Amino acid sequence: THQFGKIKKNGPAEHTFVFTNVSEAPVTLSQVKASCGCTTPAWTKEAVAPGETGEIAVKYNTARVGPFTKTVTVRYGDGARPIILYIKGEVLTNFAPLPKKYLFQHLDQKYDH
Repeated sequence: THQFGKIKKNGPAEHTFVFTNVSEAPVTLSQVKASCGCTTPAWTKEAVAPGETGEIAVKYNTARVGPFTKTVTVRYGDGARPIILYIKGEVLTNFAPLPKKYLFQHLDQKYDH
């Protein structure tokens, strides 16, 4: 699972999952499928040798505002149980970090205690 946190609308939302082949034979990812069209995976196409690493890069389209949880289903080998990867976050329209200091220089001095 990768948690993007709060991200800006139409801003970048990309993460690369890295995996290591811990088996004794080469592994090829036979299918990598996103749960919807707003998520685009790209992955290592060639066989990953034992002890070597491969990658699954996932991009999320941040055009829609609100929280999201999306999956990418990864199939490998001959009928092995698929692995499910998750990306989560929340897309905001008005994304601006809060200032560390607030300036109160222009307050009305007519306030009575």
